[in-house]
Amino acid sequence: MNLRRWAVVASIVIAVAAVLAGGALVYVRYVAPPTLQSVLARYGPAARAAWKPLFERKGVSYPPKRLALLIFKQERRVAIWAASDARQPWRYVRSYPIFAASGVAGPKLREGDFQVPEGVYRIELLNPASSYHLSMKVGYPNLFDLQMAEREGRTRLGGDIFIHGKNVSIGCVAIGDPAIEQLFTLVADTGFQRVKVVIAPNDLRVRGAAISERLPLWVGQLYRTIAAALVEFPVVLESDSAFDVPGMRKDSKVFSVR
Repeated sequence: MNLRRWAVVASIVIAVAAVLAGGALVYVRYVAPPTLQSVLARYGPAARAAWKPLFERKGVSYPPKRLALLIFKQERRVAIWAASDARQPWRYVRSYPIFAASGVAGPKLREGDFQVPEGVYRIELLNPASSYHLSMKVGYPNLFDLQMAEREGRTRLGGDIFIHGKNVSIGCVAIGDPAIEQLFTLVADTGFQRVKVVIAPNDLRVRGAAISERLPLWVGQLYRTIAAALVEFPVVLESDSAFDVPGMRKDSKVFSVR
């Protein structure tokens, strides 16, 4: 039974129950959940009015053919990069602060550990009816996550990892409502299949990650993969890349993860 039919049936049941109980007749007004089209009609014009001049200054067409979201957990920042096509080098566009992201440095290992995953992912879907205003589902677990879980005998890896609005998070990345309205529109206009998501414990372009002894040995391999993925996005092009990195200059050489 679809959502609309279920809501109509539920309203009839409530009304009949109220009458049988001797109460007043209760009318329940059905409100359709937001759709991708309705959300873009509501938030898209303002978001595009902000994006288009910014993309023009960066020399990138709007919408871009390629889009990358770099998420740095320690710095609590999402950096947006884009390119007009496969031949154009990536261009830095802007950043958003992260208002909430639960957990600590280190990958997500199992359901209920409240960790934000780490690795290279894709956006799997856009959710216009999120409890956190709007949200975008990250493709966790990826192939590497599945391989490491199989090696260690872990079966319940969790899922439903989103970039969303509001300022609370349980294993997700919350960037606030105004930011998600803009980013949701950008990803929808670009096509979520064209979006790369890199989630790092910290900005590995300016310093290496401190690997805790509690983490599996394969985390070093994971961080080398993430560092390699970040090479395409030169830190010197980001105006706010060195926040929360004491003593580091933006023109410092990239640290390797050993």
